[in-house]
Amino acid sequence: MKPDVQTLYAVTEATWPPARTEVLGPVTIREGRGGGKRVSAATAARPITPEELTKAEAAMRALDQTPLFQLREGDGALDALLAAEGYEVVDPVNLYVVPVATLTVDRPPRVSTFAVWEPLEIMREIWAEGGIGAARIAVMERVTGPKTGLFGRHKDQPAATGFAAIHDGIAMVHALEVQAHHRRAGMGRLMMLQAALWAQSEGAEFLAVICTKGNQGANGLYSAMGFSHVGDYHYRQKE
Repeated sequence: MKPDVQTLYAVTEATWPPARTEVLGPVTIREGRGGGKRVSAATAARPITPEELTKAEAAMRALDQTPLFQLREGDGALDALLAAEGYEVVDPVNLYVVPVATLTVDRPPRVSTFAVWEPLEIMREIWAEGGIGAARIAVMERVTGPKTGLFGRHKDQPAATGFAAIHDGIAMVHALEVQAHHRRAGMGRLMMLQAALWAQSEGAEFLAVICTKGNQGANGLYSAMGFSHVGDYHYRQKE
């Protein structure tokens, strides 16, 4: 059975984990340590009161983090409260999933893609060019389940890198980065095929990925590869 959006929320957390969490009533505070919105955003288990919001904001500021919430399916009341309090919508994303077996009927050309952990220095350099620095690599290192780096070559040159990890039989790809001068050459597709082959070798049944709604190219790629749109989420941030 295809994973639902709540399952993918849990997979996202496990495969791209915060440094630490703290529960304040219905609110979970995440300490990201510079690892980006996904590991720094608070979530709420139920609608919260203005007083609970004030406490959550204080806790985030104590971590030197801007107040930030991730809004998931069913969070309409919280979304409305945050909007009224001046929080702006940031980075709405889509969550996609596909059976691994759908992708493993095809294979990348020989010596074009690899699954490797620890990350090679060239992988770190490609990530750095795309704005994925040490703090986000530290997120990858925190993952406790099966994980791998993804490395791709185009015309015998280093071209792309990514990260994948598995939770509850679902592999999720993160931090996929293709160098600018190797884009529009099919590297994104080949990297996802490599991720599927690795996931299959680890016994995972599904491959998932998160993509910002504004990235038309990547959204189109995942749809063309047979990924199903399962749900979404967005952030609200208070400057």
